[in-house]
Amino acid sequence: MRLFDLRLIIAFLFGLYGVVLVVIGFGFTSDDDLKKAEGVNINLWAGIAMVVLAALFAAWAMLRPQFADTDKQPLKEL
Repeated sequence: MRLFDLRLIIAFLFGLYGVVLVVIGFGFTSDDDLKKAEGVNINLWAGIAMVVLAALFAAWAMLRPQFADTDKQPLKEL
């Protein structure tokens, strides 16, 4: 696994923003906010979806690492 794999960077960013939205959805959503969104806690649901997406990206990066195949010969020119 490489530290700077793009999938891990995307997973970290989605996870960070998702956790922030979950905290805002749980702790800082007022009744006026819920009334504007027709009773749906949008921050909470979007945060949960982002955390799940981050977990999927991280699992993808762990289960399918990208490595260069150095055993192959380069293509010969015509």
